[in-house]
Amino acid sequence: MIDNKDRIEFTREMKDTYKILFPNMADIHFRILQKVFLSYGYDIEMLTNTDQKVIDEGLKYVHNDTCYPALLTIGQMLSALKSGKYDVNRTAVIMTQTGGGCRASNYIHLLRKALKNSGMGQVPVISVNVAGLEKNSGFKITLPLLRRALAALAYGDLLMLLNNQTKPYEVNKGESYEITSKWIDFISDKFAQGRAYSQREIKSYFKRIVESYAAIELKKTPKVRVGIVGEIYVKYSALGNNNLEEFLASEGCEVMVPGILGFMFYCLINNINDINLYGGSKAKKAVLETLLKYLTKFETYLIEAVEAAGSFIAPSRVEELMKLAEPVIGIGCKMGEGWLLTAEIMELIDHGFENVICAQPFGCLPNHIVGKGMIRKILALRPTANIVPIDYDPGATKVNQENRIKLMLSVARENLSIATNSGAP
Repeated sequence: MIDNKDRIEFTREMKDTYKILFPNMADIHFRILQKVFLSYGYDIEMLTNTDQKVIDEGLKYVHNDTCYPALLTIGQMLSALKSGKYDVNRTAVIMTQTGGGCRASNYIHLLRKALKNSGMGQVPVISVNVAGLEKNSGFKITLPLLRRALAALAYGDLLMLLNNQTKPYEVNKGESYEITSKWIDFISDKFAQGRAYSQREIKSYFKRIVESYAAIELKKTPKVRVGIVGEIYVKYSALGNNNLEEFLASEGCEVMVPGILGFMFYCLINNINDINLYGGSKAKKAVLETLLKYLTKFETYLIEAVEAAGSFIAPSRVEELMKLAEPVIGIGCKMGEGWLLTAEIMELIDHGFENVICAQPFGCLPNHIVGKGMIRKILALRPTANIVPIDYDPGATKVNQENRIKLMLSVARENLSIATNSGAP
């Protein structure tokens, strides 16, 4: 393992001459985030390479006992750097570092080790974290940048939510995706102009976004509804979950994926609870509470805009999620996705998405506990639920995964047929 004293810092001088690469996770959200960082002078690029070379590079330089998201994200960056498309002496890579009780905290060190072992140790690795784990003079999360980044996540959540609820029923195929792409470009351009992130603008644009999706011509027919929860990378990344959403669409399903704001709330609430229980910096607590209030306004604007249309399912408020989790799991369970993952399963079931796929990296102990481990208790409280845990790993075949999902869908279709014939809503 490479010690921090050996790390290559991303300096102020590098900001003007280096390209920064980052792995893709949530496509809609990250396309907007990319434009946020571009507007702050960072020559940043989201990677889209998803071929077998990504997995091969990950397996070559990351031990296969390491969790699958680490293998994929590191493999994606190594594959890109070796493609010849980039000058490795003028390129940096960036990834998040949680600092929590998860293997994800070690991704940064694994990536540096992989770069060194592949002969590219000169490539700087930038850590994005709010715990002060590492600092780089050429890359700083300032308050204005943070405000735009949080707004980008909120816009991404809304676009993902509405796209998923209109795409399966659209009369003119591709219209939902076209509107989604237009809004991504529009919001990105506004960010570049220093706009679209004030509370007034967000409230106004949320309303306009919802109205644009509500105007899509739909043909509502009974469809199997499937919710996706799980470890955050595998849950959102098409690379990580073998194009799960695309597969479910091909099976004629309506898909619901909880937003990223929920995970942001989860992290903030856990940190505040830790300080309340065990003590800590009052200044840090004040900052966390300010961020929580700030995000709560985004949450309110989003829910109000969706509910006003009357034709879409709005996400639950974080307080409601916590109440849903309490009969099943303690709020103090905060390793991996913790109580949030369990709460999201309960939320999806209550919103009519009784068929739930829990996508998790093989060997991810925290998420096996809060996901697979909670199924029995959830079924005791929600007996109509149809939940299947799916492990993702280099050794797990796509055919096997899809066959297990098809078994779940066969039960779902039978239940839908019974409900439709009985006249149930």
